Amino acid sequence: MPGSLHERLLQATQQENAFLLSAEPIHDALAGVISLPRYLAFLGEAYQHVRHTVPLLMTAGSRLPARLGWLQSPVLHYIAEEAGHDEWILNDIRAAGGDAQAVRNARPHPATDALVARVYDQVQRRNPVGIFGMVHVLEGSSAALALDAADRIQATLGLPDAAFTYLRSHGELDREHVQDLRSILDRLSDADDHAAVIDCARSVYWLYGHMFRALDSIQVPLAAAPQAQTA
Repeated sequence: MPGSLHERLLQATQQENAFLLSAEPIHDALAGVISLPRYLAFLGEAYQHVRHTVPLLMTAGSRLPARLGWLQSPVLHYIAEEAGHDEWILNDIRAAGGDAQAVRNARPHPATDALVARVYDQVQRRNPVGIFGMVHVLEGSSAALALDAADRIQATLGLPDAAFTYLRSHGELDREHVQDLRSILDRLSDADDHAAVIDCARSVYWLYGHMFRALDSIQVPLAAAPQAQTA
């Protein structure tokens, strides 16, 4: 068995990672086949889970045991870098012609809701260190896919750069975060911490994969056209 937690995490989540990557919308986006409704649905659900990132990190940080006090600084760093990204997504929706206010007021799809609930359960009721399993999935997937997908989606849909702030910024940021995460995982030595990270990652991969599979059943309304001025 591989020695480091990072290697064990990659090995233990191979099946769940494959389930996520086999989702049709991901395959199609990387192939340059995507519709505007599907892209808006993706952004809408991204908003629904990204708006919880900072509260989840804050909750996890507040519940860390004393033996893991060294994690407070990395958690604070993540919080500072993730703050406001939900608003970036709403701006992307506006730039793509969607109704951002409708997304702000919408309920998440059950798969997205379950993903968020699973991580809240992790940090509130289980071992809060497990949140780094979520970080592995969401940021690792972003780093691997976001920049490539953004270029292909933009080429297909002809949208402005302003409609891809979330994908492109996360593609760059998450490459850095993946390295930061490896450093964190390398310092975790407790078997229960290892199990918490792996278990959370497996759940989030699975639920994220279901979120992508639901995109065609999610509708984000287009923004109303401005009223013509009358004399």
